[in-house]
Amino acid sequence: MLWVGKTQQEWVRTGIEEYAVRIRRYFPLEIGEAREEKGAMEESKRERECSRLEKLLSRSSRLVLLDERGKEMTSPDFARYMGASRDGGVSELTFAIGGAYGFSEAFRARADMLVSLSRMTLTHQMVRVFLLEQIYRGCTILNREPYHH
Repeated sequence: MLWVGKTQQEWVRTGIEEYAVRIRRYFPLEIGEAREEKGAMEESKRERECSRLEKLLSRSSRLVLLDERGKEMTSPDFARYMGASRDGGVSELTFAIGGAYGFSEAFRARADMLVSLSRMTLTHQMVRVFLLEQIYRGCTILNREPYHH
Protein backbone atom coordinates (compact mmCIF):
# COMPACT_ATOMS: atom_id res chain seq x y z
CA MET A 1 0.00 0.00 0.00
CA LEU A 2 1.07 3.53 -0.72
CA TRP A 3 -0.39 6.77 0.51
CA VAL A 4 0.33 10.47 0.73
CA GLY A 5 1.11 12.07 4.07
CA LYS A 6 1.80 10.88 7.56
CA THR A 7 -0.94 9.21 9.55
CA GLN A 8 -1.92 11.90 12.01
CA GLN A 9 -4.49 10.44 14.41
CA GLU A 10 -3.44 7.80 16.94
CA TRP A 11 -6.66 5.84 16.48
CA VAL A 12 -5.99 5.63 12.73
CA ARG A 13 -2.44 4.37 13.39
CA THR A 14 -3.89 1.77 15.78
CA GLY A 15 -6.39 0.61 13.14
CA ILE A 16 -3.69 0.43 10.47
CA GLU A 17 -1.48 -1.72 12.68
CA GLU A 18 -4.37 -3.99 13.71
CA TYR A 19 -5.30 -4.82 10.12
CA ALA A 20 -1.69 -4.93 8.91
CA VAL A 21 -0.97 -7.67 11.46
CA ARG A 22 -4.05 -9.59 10.35
CA ILE A 23 -3.22 -9.26 6.63
CA ARG A 24 0.37 -10.39 7.14
CA ARG A 25 -0.98 -13.81 8.16
CA TYR A 26 -1.95 -14.24 4.49
CA PHE A 27 0.77 -12.43 2.53
CA PRO A 28 3.55 -9.84 2.87
CA LEU A 29 2.33 -6.28 3.27
CA GLU A 30 4.45 -3.19 2.83
CA ILE A 31 3.23 0.33 3.49
CA GLY A 32 4.92 3.35 1.93
CA GLU A 33 4.25 7.00 2.68
CA ALA A 34 4.94 9.78 0.20
CA ARG A 35 5.51 13.23 1.62
CA GLU A 36 2.49 15.54 1.39
CA GLU A 37 3.04 18.70 -0.66
CA LYS A 38 2.48 21.95 1.22
CA GLY A 39 1.78 25.45 -0.04
CA ALA A 40 1.19 24.85 -3.75
CA MET A 41 -1.80 25.06 -6.07
CA GLU A 42 -4.01 21.95 -6.26
CA GLU A 43 -2.71 20.61 -9.59
CA SER A 44 0.89 21.22 -8.58
CA LYS A 45 0.27 19.35 -5.31
CA ARG A 46 -1.20 16.40 -7.19
CA GLU A 47 1.71 16.29 -9.65
CA ARG A 48 4.40 16.42 -6.95
CA GLU A 49 2.69 13.92 -4.66
CA CYS A 50 2.11 11.49 -7.52
CA SER A 51 5.75 11.84 -8.58
CA ARG A 52 6.72 10.78 -5.07
CA LEU A 53 4.28 7.86 -5.17
CA GLU A 54 5.70 6.79 -8.54
CA LYS A 55 9.19 6.56 -7.00
CA LEU A 56 7.85 4.16 -4.35
CA LEU A 57 6.08 1.97 -6.90
CA SER A 58 7.63 -1.16 -8.33
CA ARG A 59 7.55 -1.20 -12.15
CA SER A 60 6.11 -4.72 -12.14
CA SER A 61 3.31 -3.90 -9.72
CA ARG A 62 -0.33 -3.79 -10.72
CA LEU A 63 -1.56 -0.40 -9.52
CA VAL A 64 -5.02 0.15 -8.04
CA LEU A 65 -5.96 3.69 -7.08
CA LEU A 66 -8.56 4.59 -4.50
CA ASP A 67 -10.47 7.27 -6.36
CA GLU A 68 -13.93 8.79 -6.12
CA ARG A 69 -14.41 8.10 -9.84
CA GLY A 70 -13.49 4.45 -9.40
CA LYS A 71 -15.51 1.29 -9.64
CA GLU A 72 -17.67 0.43 -6.66
CA MET A 73 -17.56 -3.20 -5.57
CA THR A 74 -19.09 -5.37 -2.92
CA SER A 75 -16.68 -7.05 -0.52
CA PRO A 76 -17.07 -10.41 -2.32
CA ASP A 77 -16.37 -8.66 -5.66
CA PHE A 78 -13.25 -7.08 -4.17
CA ALA A 79 -12.14 -10.48 -2.85
CA ARG A 80 -12.68 -12.02 -6.30
CA TYR A 81 -10.52 -9.26 -7.82
CA MET A 82 -7.76 -9.99 -5.31
CA GLY A 83 -8.06 -13.73 -5.96
CA ALA A 84 -8.08 -13.31 -9.75
CA SER A 85 -4.96 -11.13 -9.50
CA ARG A 86 -3.23 -13.75 -7.36
CA ASP A 87 -4.32 -16.65 -9.56
CA GLY A 88 -3.45 -14.72 -12.73
CA GLY A 89 0.19 -14.47 -11.75
CA VAL A 90 0.23 -10.92 -10.39
CA SER A 91 3.19 -10.95 -8.03
CA GLU A 92 2.61 -7.49 -6.61
CA LEU A 93 -0.64 -5.60 -6.20
CA THR A 94 -0.29 -2.01 -5.01
CA PHE A 95 -3.18 0.02 -3.66
CA ALA A 96 -2.57 3.78 -3.53
CA ILE A 97 -4.41 6.47 -1.60
CA GLY A 98 -3.82 10.02 -2.76
CA GLY A 99 -3.58 13.21 -0.81
CA ALA A 100 -6.38 15.64 -0.09
CA TYR A 101 -6.64 16.60 -3.78
CA GLY A 102 -6.36 13.10 -5.22
CA PHE A 103 -4.21 11.96 -8.13
CA SER A 104 -2.84 13.66 -11.22
CA GLU A 105 -4.35 12.64 -14.56
CA ALA A 106 -1.03 11.10 -15.62
CA PHE A 107 -0.85 8.91 -12.50
CA ARG A 108 -4.51 7.98 -12.88
CA ALA A 109 -3.76 6.89 -16.47
CA ARG A 110 -0.89 4.70 -15.17
CA ALA A 111 -3.31 2.75 -12.95
CA ASP A 112 -4.65 -0.66 -13.85
CA MET A 113 -7.88 0.04 -12.01
CA LEU A 114 -9.67 2.75 -10.03
CA VAL A 115 -11.73 1.70 -7.02
CA SER A 116 -14.14 3.73 -4.93
CA LEU A 117 -14.88 2.57 -1.40
CA SER A 118 -17.97 4.77 -1.20
CA ARG A 119 -19.87 7.44 -3.05
CA MET A 120 -19.53 9.49 0.13
CA THR A 121 -16.47 11.65 0.65
CA LEU A 122 -14.09 10.06 3.14
CA THR A 123 -10.92 11.52 4.60
CA HIS A 124 -7.76 10.13 3.08
CA GLN A 125 -6.65 9.29 6.64
CA MET A 126 -9.69 7.09 7.41
CA VAL A 127 -9.60 5.44 4.01
CA ARG A 128 -6.32 3.81 5.06
CA VAL A 129 -8.07 1.79 7.75
CA PHE A 130 -11.15 1.11 5.61
CA LEU A 131 -9.04 -0.23 2.74
CA LEU A 132 -6.91 -2.42 5.01
CA GLU A 133 -10.07 -3.83 6.57
CA GLN A 134 -11.45 -4.66 3.12
CA ILE A 135 -8.20 -6.35 2.11
CA TYR A 136 -8.34 -8.41 5.30
CA ARG A 137 -12.01 -9.18 4.67
CA GLY A 138 -11.08 -10.25 1.13
CA CYS A 139 -8.46 -12.63 2.51
CA THR A 140 -11.01 -14.24 4.82
CA ILE A 141 -13.54 -14.54 2.00
CA LEU A 142 -10.97 -16.19 -0.28
CA ASN A 143 -10.07 -18.60 2.51
CA ARG A 144 -13.72 -19.29 3.38
CA GLU A 145 -13.24 -18.06 6.94
CA PRO A 146 -16.19 -16.81 9.04
CA TYR A 147 -15.15 -13.12 9.39
CA HIS A 148 -17.40 -12.02 6.49
CA HIS A 149 -21.07 -12.81 6.84
